[in-house]
Amino acid sequence: MVVGVLTLEFFLEYSHSLKEKRRFINSFTDRVQHRFNVSVSEIDFQESWQRSKIAVAMVNSQLSLVQQVLDKILEEASASAEAILSGHEINYFT
Repeated sequence: MVVGVLTLEFFLEYSHSLKEKRRFINSFTDRVQHRFNVSVSEIDFQESWQRSKIAVAMVNSQLSLVQQVLDKILEEASASAEAILSGHEINYFT
């Protein structure tokens, strides 16, 4: 069994309130959860209206599948027009 954890850090340059930030976070997390069947949660900067840290977790028996899915999610996060991906980290646990 392999557990993959992708941590994404976003900078929301045009966000002026927590409400605007939540709109992006909810949209992104819902889209990723439904498209890739993974667990997603905001894990840091909940009270900051221009920063967010999101964790994505996936469990599977094949490392290659976990790597492939997390890489696709990273590509989607990088392509976001609403936020700048300012950092990421991928960890695998067996």
